[in-house]
Amino acid sequence: MNEFESMITRQRKWMLYLLALIVLGVGFLPYTRILNGLLLGGAISFYNLWLLQHKTKQLGDRVAESGEARGGLGTFSRMAAAVLGVLIAIRFEENFHIIAVVIGLMLSYIILGLDGMFRFVINKKSR
Repeated sequence: MNEFESMITRQRKWMLYLLALIVLGVGFLPYTRILNGLLLGGAISFYNLWLLQHKTKQLGDRVAESGEARGGLGTFSRMAAAVLGVLIAIRFEENFHIIAVVIGLMLSYIILGLDGMFRFVINKKSR
């Protein structure tokens, strides 16, 4: 498994662990509206993470084969998914906290940043 594949696997695992913790929180804590919002935003964020990784791999394969970088990284699809999540939160305001949904949408970017920082520190120590 190359470095990119292990990075993808590692980030998806972190995201799934975080979503599992949120699901446990929904089941056992009294803050269900906030945690439902985090769960909705986190689920959409996980989809966006998967889509970004998939499109990045496709783009890398295309560049390796033909040498030209045509196509995008699915920015419109990821934004549309985020807007859909916010619309769901607005429509079902009694079940989802809108700020928590927005924070949940940022979870994959937090995971990406933390993963990059940890890899940087680990690679720096191993030299």
